[in-house]
Amino acid sequence: MKDTSGKISGFSKLSAAEKRRTIAEHCLGNAEDSGQFEAFHFADEALQQKFEQFSENTLTNHALPFGVIPNVLVDDKLYHVPAVVEESSVVAAASKAASFWYDRGGFKTIAQESIKNGQVYFEWFDDVEWLRNNKSTFFDQLAESTAELTNNMEKRGGGIRSFLLEQMPGISKNTLKLTVEVNTADSMGANFINSLLETIATEIPVFAQKNNRKAPEVLMAILSNYTPKNFVTMQVAAPIEQMTWSKLYSPEIFAKRFVQAVNIANTDVSRAVTHNKGIMNGSDAVILATGNDFRAAEAAAHAFAARNGSYASLSEAVIENGYFSMKLTLPVALGTVGGLTKLHPTAALALNMLGNPGADELMKIVASAGLANNFAAVASLVTTGIQRGHMKLHLDNILSAEKASPTQIKAAKVWFTDKTVSVSAVREFLANSR
Repeated sequence: MKDTSGKISGFSKLSAAEKRRTIAEHCLGNAEDSGQFEAFHFADEALQQKFEQFSENTLTNHALPFGVIPNVLVDDKLYHVPAVVEESSVVAAASKAASFWYDRGGFKTIAQESIKNGQVYFEWFDDVEWLRNNKSTFFDQLAESTAELTNNMEKRGGGIRSFLLEQMPGISKNTLKLTVEVNTADSMGANFINSLLETIATEIPVFAQKNNRKAPEVLMAILSNYTPKNFVTMQVAAPIEQMTWSKLYSPEIFAKRFVQAVNIANTDVSRAVTHNKGIMNGSDAVILATGNDFRAAEAAAHAFAARNGSYASLSEAVIENGYFSMKLTLPVALGTVGGLTKLHPTAALALNMLGNPGADELMKIVASAGLANNFAAVASLVTTGIQRGHMKLHLDNILSAEKASPTQIKAAKVWFTDKTVSVSAVREFLANSR
């Protein structure tokens, strides 16, 4: 028997089929079990090859449900929003909230900005004050060095917007941080920004030499996923008497309980983290469906939530002058051209469902989905509790895992209409019904 306990060498050089056989042998016990990976391949070989080129060392495809949140009204425009998520109740909750707010005017944009940024970190061994005094000349030379890169982006309305030079005394007196602020039009712009920064990094020593200054040392050049100037703020609002979400409470009491819950999320980190996770449940589902980078969105959102020194809610809710209102500010860098947005067939389909929006429009849709999920989650928490609705929807998953028959599934849904759903309760029901 072949020893599979050691390091696998030369894995990246293997063909796709060889990689599957190697991993099957090392992890599943038999190279012939590579068919377990191939069982999830597309019948269309060209499509399968396209998917395998998206990432490295691809073994198979990992499917997630592609659903829809209907009736999302954003700035008086109706969308039926694609959502890719595996978690029970996310799409249902967002859909219920979207329908509720559709009848009350929908989601409105109250602020938006689209400026991304990146940094070049370098050691300046000469007089820092001289560089500060000559920063206009410095910035002009750096901008000129990127002309070839920025030409096409500027034609689309993007390009460099500003430079900022800062010292980093916590590191050393010579360590400087150069921030470049950029608009990338409808592209997410990661590759563009990184190429821009690396070009600027090579020009910094050129500037020093031209001005007879000591040679600086560039440490690194990289975009930032912290994008506080690339954000959108969406709002929902209605007269108090229209807040008829729950039969348990009057609109006035429901609204007061709701606002109190959001205030808690603004002051207590234990609640804030889960509160914001609920926002990202909705936003990430749309980001993933449209082929965008949900990891970047998560990083930006959570950093933004801590921008004032402590972690807090991304959303706010108030009652003023007889009106309930709730708003969400979401920093999110998205693209509708480039990347996977057109290469991935369902990402392209998702964007087509939305009418092929630009990046700014997609930001509004993504934030609206997040706000919808957040509203539904908080509304459930202050009324029936989160588990009642969640576990009703999770019942299908439990029945599937327990291999219930169609007859048992039908009977279980009737039985658990007014009962608490749990794995043990479902197992007991199935045992008694067999």
